[in-house]
Amino acid sequence: MSNNKNTAWLLPLGLIAGLVTSSTTLFAAEVRFGTDVVPILTKLGCNGGGCHGKATGQNGFKLSLLGFEPDQDYESLVTEGRGRRVSQTAPDSSLLLTKATSRVPHGGGRRLDEGSDDYRLLRDWIAQGSPAPRSDDPQLVRIELSPRELVLSTNTSQQLKATAFFSNGTSRDVTKQAVYQSNEPGIASVDNDGLVKTSTQHGLVAVMARFGEQIATFHAAVPFATEPAQKAAINEQLQQIERQLGGSIADQYLLNQWRKLGVVPSKLADDATFLRRATIDICGTLPTSDELTEFLADTRSDKRSRLIDRLLDRPEYASYFALKWADILQNRGAGYSTSKQRAGTTLFSGWIRDSLASNKPYDQFVTEIITASGSQYENPPALWYRTVRKSPEYVESVAQAFLGVRIQCAQCHHHPTERWSQADYFSLAANFARVGRKGGFADAEVPTDEIIFLKDRGEVVHPRTGEQLKPRPLGGSEFSLGQDDDPRVSLARWMTSPDNPFFARTMANRMWAHFLGRGLVHPIDDARSTNPPSNPELLDALARHFAKGGFNLKQLIRTITLSHAYQLESAPHAGNTGDTQSFSRFYPRRLSAEVLLDGISQVLDVPTNFPGVPAGTRAIDLPDENVTAHFLDVFGRPARMSACECERFDSPALTQALELVNSAEIQRKLTAKPSYPQRLAESDKSHADLATEVFTRTLSRRPRPEELKAATEYLAAEPDRAEACRSLLWSLLATNEFFFNH
Repeated sequence: MSNNKNTAWLLPLGLIAGLVTSSTTLFAAEVRFGTDVVPILTKLGCNGGGCHGKATGQNGFKLSLLGFEPDQDYESLVTEGRGRRVSQTAPDSSLLLTKATSRVPHGGGRRLDEGSDDYRLLRDWIAQGSPAPRSDDPQLVRIELSPRELVLSTNTSQQLKATAFFSNGTSRDVTKQAVYQSNEPGIASVDNDGLVKTSTQHGLVAVMARFGEQIATFHAAVPFATEPAQKAAINEQLQQIERQLGGSIADQYLLNQWRKLGVVPSKLADDATFLRRATIDICGTLPTSDELTEFLADTRSDKRSRLIDRLLDRPEYASYFALKWADILQNRGAGYSTSKQRAGTTLFSGWIRDSLASNKPYDQFVTEIITASGSQYENPPALWYRTVRKSPEYVESVAQAFLGVRIQCAQCHHHPTERWSQADYFSLAANFARVGRKGGFADAEVPTDEIIFLKDRGEVVHPRTGEQLKPRPLGGSEFSLGQDDDPRVSLARWMTSPDNPFFARTMANRMWAHFLGRGLVHPIDDARSTNPPSNPELLDALARHFAKGGFNLKQLIRTITLSHAYQLESAPHAGNTGDTQSFSRFYPRRLSAEVLLDGISQVLDVPTNFPGVPAGTRAIDLPDENVTAHFLDVFGRPARMSACECERFDSPALTQALELVNSAEIQRKLTAKPSYPQRLAESDKSHADLATEVFTRTLSRRPRPEELKAATEYLAAEPDRAEACRSLLWSLLATNEFFFNH
């Protein structure tokens, strides 16, 4: 070389270095952008919502969220910015690598070590010429976790292995490239490499692993008892319980899980507790003293079953569950001219109540709402279309209310923890594209008196591709529709099929959560592979039972309320303290705002005066949420802006304590004439009898000896009998025992 006088052909040193570098990777496996590079960007958080994956990108560099659009990401990474982010001639100098290793300033900090496998793979891809994704590239088919399910002890570790399977029949270990997440980090956490570590807590945990668009889940149980002697004693107790079980289809699945977790349930609640619990949960009403006396005197073995049947036949059942469904269906009255809207909300709430009272099959109930046409006067369920008006509202309300799926994310990008894409989202919206409106007038934010009809045409296009999308169900194929066919009818037929994977399960789960305080899938309207049910066999059995029974709501309620779990005490014992998933005890919960206010009114025998509605109307019978009642707002009445039950809150707040102390409404009820406190003060009953009556009326039980003694002494010591009675009543109304269903 040094003797050759013609040196003009010599290549620049940088290019020579690039050729040498490239030659060292010729024998390396081909690195593919979609299945090799993108998962690393996801693992490192580059395409996360807080970094380059957010809608506006970061510092001029934008990636698709979690890498669901690899073609778009390739253009951003290789072509944009004059190609400065990758350098095939000098891979180690690529901005992609120098930023990630913090060799140049990077707002996201150090993400990669130069000696790591991820660094070498990215470098090889660049050195191979940064090949773009091709249509014939092997596609990721699925991933699997090993092991899939285990029983683990507390304070132990378990390494997971993730394997990816591709369309060309190959597979490889992607443990280091997968992203992991625990649904119960308090029970077991997981690190970036898939190492699961249990804590001192017991229960059920699921760990999600995501690689590319595929997700797999590892399930673990951390039992409450692990010692052989403990397990043997627990098994003996569970065998005794099994011999005493009733006929509910839920019981055996509950028992199986208690065995798996090594937990012994609390004992059965006494009759007084069960009466109060069931009356509140089914009718939203407190039992009366006479009902308590009658139930306690009943010696029949099936008296709890008879009680459930009586409660389901009471008008309060339909009113209470109509309130629940009015929340979900967003029967909203908010607006400037409430008087013009009230007619519609009253009609819709009345239709819901009548449907429940007649035990209309749930599939028919939903179909009549989804396919509703006409005016609110001719067809009240058409009111649903007054507040649910736009594509996002159609999709999200239907998916959340009836299918138990939160699909909101898919409006803008592929769902990060589920299979739903933008095409799924807007194809579901296409079922409502031909919904037309005419007549009526604009009443503030809520148009009134519209007539709903089916238009001749209606289109929905994919926001990214511009493709016109045909109506189809969630995750299914396009409906076969004629020119005059209403897509909503096909959608309702698909939804209400007994084979639908969401419909019956969602309602079974919703009802289980209503009565047991927590859904088998929790939150109740967030069903996804990464949020599995705590007892999948039980949920499947309830869903089958519900569908096979013709979607009979009352039958479903009977099944749940007669289950062993629903009849348990709420107090934990040493063997189930800390259990929040397996229903080994009844989980106490605060009374909803309307039930609480009605309960206070019932005890004091003074109705609440609600403006704009007939005198004597109970809170559970209000036509909409726009009836002024400060107490209801303080205690969590929802605004009905979405189909999510999470809008109604029951968490404690300082304003609630202040409302109890300062409430003008409660003070009015305590001092009103006539009222229950006045009758007490004017009676000639003994102090002991007065105390017993107050406890029975307020807490639905007789006072304990120490309570009776204290109350009797207090009444005897107070010179003002009326004031003493009011104070005793107020003190019991302010207790957790009154505020909670237990």
